[in-house]
Amino acid sequence: MPDLPFIGREIERQRLNDLLKKKTASLVVIKGRRRIGKSRLIEEFARGKPFLQFSGLPPTQNITSQHQRDEFSRLLNQQTGLPEIRTGDWGKLFALLAEKTKSGRMIVLLDEISWMGDNDPTFLPKLKNAWDLYFKKNPKLIVILCGSVSSWIEKNIISSTGYFGRISEKITLHQLSLFDCNRLLNLLGFKRSPMEKLTVLSLTSGIPWYIEQINPAYSAADNIKRLCFHSDGLLVDEDLRIFHDLFGKKSPIYEKITRFLSKQNAEYQEIAEAIEYASSGALTGYLQDLLTSGYISTSPHWSLQTGKENKIKVYRLADNYLRFYYRYIQPRINKIKNNELDDIRLASLPGWSSIMGLQFENLVLNNRKLIHEQLKIDPQDIVTSNPYYQRATQKHPGCQIDYLIQTRLKTLFVCEIKFTITPLDSSIIKSVQEKIHRLVIPRGFSCVPVLIHTGEISEEIRDADYFFACINFEDLLHLS
Repeated sequence: MPDLPFIGREIERQRLNDLLKKKTASLVVIKGRRRIGKSRLIEEFARGKPFLQFSGLPPTQNITSQHQRDEFSRLLNQQTGLPEIRTGDWGKLFALLAEKTKSGRMIVLLDEISWMGDNDPTFLPKLKNAWDLYFKKNPKLIVILCGSVSSWIEKNIISSTGYFGRISEKITLHQLSLFDCNRLLNLLGFKRSPMEKLTVLSLTSGIPWYIEQINPAYSAADNIKRLCFHSDGLLVDEDLRIFHDLFGKKSPIYEKITRFLSKQNAEYQEIAEAIEYASSGALTGYLQDLLTSGYISTSPHWSLQTGKENKIKVYRLADNYLRFYYRYIQPRINKIKNNELDDIRLASLPGWSSIMGLQFENLVLNNRKLIHEQLKIDPQDIVTSNPYYQRATQKHPGCQIDYLIQTRLKTLFVCEIKFTITPLDSSIIKSVQEKIHRLVIPRGFSCVPVLIHTGEISEEIRDADYFFACINFEDLLHLS
């Protein structure tokens, strides 16, 4: 939404602005998942400066490398006045671009670079040659390579020997912080209660484009219905764009993985069995692609005694929209397309409270630094902090902690995360006590129970004085 002031990304903006002080040309790589705001960040950085912008065409069955070159040539003509040429050689196109950028301050963006060059094995080598022969000779030139297929960028550029020593800056964009999400909602005019804002963010998380679709004239529930349960809702078919645009012909396997993880967290072998895919380097690669793109995350098993992680990891779906899509949109897609769910009540959907709890848990984990600040934990004292999974053995029962912070001084902050509209009652104390009872705690360690919640808590909880801290996440919306 170009009319809105630019929100957040202060660190990334500073890193880009620092390049303006260099006395040599800069080659920059910016990656991040779809809708995260990469192009907007670059446009904001380039505001008021000479700027040439090129973007790859979204991959479809009929799009060829020649189409990509023709589109590059068209954009070059449109922005510089150079004749539009048809060529099968990326080297000729880069040489033309170099002629227009050989002196003076200039910023060049090659956006969705994986789309631009994936079907032509000469694209990246010729871009590298153009950098060596032409581009780097202009000390005021900044060339930015940007894309949503983070795994492609990681493999073909960042880890490529051809680009070793040439990249000046690497930036990965993550979700907006809770504070910046709240700022963006306020700028949009959505100034409803903290509970309604967290309900919105349980769907959008910190993805700027999703948040920008919120209409301030409607409640959180009505916005979700408008976006997800109306035939023309912008998020009804968003999954198609995610998988098709990012992963092309291989999209079905990525969809199987994320659909399974929308139901439960799982280890590698459990995923392989559930989607009926052999354990192999290929499956490992698919999971790595989803990790690099930010759609899933991992929580390692680790030893409380040593604080060291082991090789076994638990995979979880990190994308709140995809979980919502699999659980509520996809099973009802025909009714949605026929506008039969316009009056649906969200709270009546099966498992609604459970899903909101998982969505809220992701939101908390994405903003865990705020929890550390509230608990006054020095980041240097943290050994590790993640959801914790204790595997069941013959000696010990299994145990799952929503969020566990282990410090080097042998304190374990056992964090229970609860999203609820009605006040929490004292039964939550018994639940946490049972988890700590199951937890195998090494000698000399201390367990500190923490409650992270929405809404109000009962007087019984306060009077019991069981929790070291009760953190109302609604209060953290306003904290920078």
